[in-house]
Amino acid sequence: MSDGSRDVPAEPPAPTTPYEAMGGHETFRRLVHRFYQGVATDPVLRPMYPEADLGPAEERLLMFLEQYWGGPRTYSDLRGHPRLRLRHAPFPVGPVARDRWLAHMRVGVDELGLPPDLERQLWDYLVMAADSMVNTFDEPTGTST
Repeated sequence: MSDGSRDVPAEPPAPTTPYEAMGGHETFRRLVHRFYQGVATDPVLRPMYPEADLGPAEERLLMFLEQYWGGPRTYSDLRGHPRLRLRHAPFPVGPVARDRWLAHMRVGVDELGLPPDLERQLWDYLVMAADSMVNTFDEPTGTST
């Protein structure tokens, strides 16, 4: 029986995490996939990925970023604490590699079309993370910015 009032669709709940506000899984999947498209042909970064297929690295970064921004905790469930500096220690990450990493991330971030405040939040984190991974100032020969 109806009381005669019109059923008004409920408003979707407001995002509660940056992960949700940024668009959730699909946003981070797009970002990471675009990033690894650049890495695949980058002469500085590609040698840092020993696996012939970049798919596993892409999946790890996706899980990490989703967890960091408030999404599923799959990364920690499968791999434990991120320990980013420790995990990257075997690879010489100098300023050139950092800048190449950021250049590929910038392409991905720009393609997301996030609102300016969320884009700035994401980009500031990526710059901080890239800076924190630098572990050498010896650059590979034959590279320049």
